[in-house]
This record gives sequence, structure tokens and C-alpha cells, in this order.
Amino acid sequence: MIRLLALDLDGTLVGRDLVVRERVRDEIARSRAAGIEGCVVTGRMYRAALPFARALTLDAPLICYQGAAIVDPQTDEALFDLPLSNATALEVAAMARRDGMHVQLYRNDNYYCERRNRFSDLYAHLSRVEPIIVPSLREAFETSDATKAVIVADADVAERYAAIVSEHVKGRAYVTRSYPEFIEILNPAVDKGQALEFVAARMAIPLESVLAIGDSWNDEPLLRAAGIGVAMGNAPDAVKAVADAVVADVAHDGVAEALERYVPR
Repeated sequence: MIRLLALDLDGTLVGRDLVVRERVRDEIARSRAAGIEGCVVTGRMYRAALPFARALTLDAPLICYQGAAIVDPQTDEALFDLPLSNATALEVAAMARRDGMHVQLYRNDNYYCERRNRFSDLYAHLSRVEPIIVPSLREAFETSDATKAVIVADADVAERYAAIVSEHVKGRAYVTRSYPEFIEILNPAVDKGQALEFVAARMAIPLESVLAIGDSWNDEPLLRAAGIGVAMGNAPDAVKAVADAVVADVAHDGVAEALERYVPR
């Protein structure tokens, strides 16, 4: 019996139009009316994810920043917070700057970069949050940790550069991708699967009773941790390979298909 829905946001609940389709909304409402809990599990900042969680009444602890922060969406209380170390964040920022890549650092539910360009504009459009522009990330984060670092590039460049970053920070950071253009660098003890374990334990729900749905590389740990892990049709093959089932893509209501299949009427 499914007792908790763990739903990725971008590429799963919404496409790049940022709209939750009617059939998906209806199936989530049906599940919630049946007493099933629901949480958003995303790489987004808390304030960029909260409007979706509240609109869908997914009021279990909200997993954001790939699990680096877990927040109660009803009270805004931080339940878990594990930032990337200051030294690693600044090292990644310096490496990206050296290689001509656009990089952003995050702190206190804001994000910072050194210039506006098409990559910062893409991120701002998708997150609906504007960056804070600073002359120097090194100076802005000299004495504080970053929740995470994100490098934004064209998808083909991001694919190659993610491997370079992973090798460079091996053992000192967790490197993943959410959108094909985003490389996300976090504390090595962070991922969506470990965050789901935290939330399920807090709610006294066994992982076997969790239905998780995701679409991207950062969702692999989530799908592995849940009792039933479902990959969207738009997911990379590597993500589909770890899933228990594959449903339609986000444009064809894959989340609704999964709920119709696994949540009894």
C-alpha cells in the first residue's frame, strides 16, 4: 500500500512551461483525498519549489537542493541542512571561472553569480528567481559555506564538463545533473535518496510504501531508495535502467499514469 508520493518537479511534475497539467493535478488530488501523503523532491531552491508544493497540497517535508536542505512547507522550519564546504565551493567556482563556464553559488535561499548572461537568464526563467550579482564570488563567500554550486552550460558542454568536475572533486563533493544544462555540486553526503530516507523515517513510513517518480540523473538515488521507483518517458536511459517502471513523458501526463497504476481507486 502506497503511503507517500515522492515527486520530482522539473521534467516530472512540470515541463519547461512550468505548468502542472490537469490530469496530473486531478490524480494527485485523488491520491491526497485517499490519505496518501506527498512531498516534492527537487534540486530547486526552497522558494522556487514551494509554490508548486502548496498548489498541489504536497505538504510533507519538502526536499530541495537535491537533499542538501529539507524544509517543512507548512511552517518554513528547516529540518535538515548540509552545505557544501567553503573550500570546495570556492575551488569549483575558481575552476569554472578559469574554464570560461558560468557558475552560481547558493546561500540562505538566494543564488549569486558574477554576471548576467544567457545561462543566468535560463536559470532565472526556469526557477522564477533572479540572481544576486556580485563582483566576486570568492569575496561574497569568503567566510560562509554554500548550499551548493551550479554550473550552467549548453547541454553537450555540460555533459562533458560534469565528468571533469566529478573527477576534480572526487570524494569531496557529489556531482549530478538535473536539467541537461545544469551541473550541480553538493556535499558528498547529500542526494535525493538519502533525503527520502530522512523524510520517510520522520513520518514513520517504510520506504517500501513510497512511490517515487523522477526524470533525470539526480533522480537515480531517489528511484533506488523508494519501494517503487518510476522513471518518466523523457528520462535518460541510465535512469530508466534503475526504475521499476517507465511511464509516459511529462508532456503526456506520466505522473498521472503512474498514480493510476499504483494508487488504488
